[in-house]
Amino acid sequence: MAFQDKLSPGFSGALRTFSFWVANGSVGQPLLDGIDYWDELKSSPSLLEQVYAIFANVIELDENGYPINAKYAEFRAAQYIRSWCDPDYTEMPPFEDWETKLYAPPDREDRKPWPPGISRR
Repeated sequence: MAFQDKLSPGFSGALRTFSFWVANGSVGQPLLDGIDYWDELKSSPSLLEQVYAIFANVIELDENGYPINAKYAEFRAAQYIRSWCDPDYTEMPPFEDWETKLYAPPDREDRKPWPPGISRR
């Protein structure tokens, strides 16, 4: 993929939609039917961190930056939620290290300057 300074509208839409489904409790349907994962998300922020990491690590983009497997990325993230909430559930295939890898956060200061007149406080 050629270097671009922004993520594609397709990826932005996939991330927005995934976030909406996570927030309204309908991510990964039908795999998570009847599983109320909100209490777990509230009490274990690392669960949400891992769910987003899996989604971001699994999603693949075509040469134009558009997702080609957004539903599968959602499914893998939902499998993680299910395995967290249901000790009798085993995800298939088992997660590989690259799927669950947590990468370092960005620098605390942006390299790109903010627009003039905008205060960070």
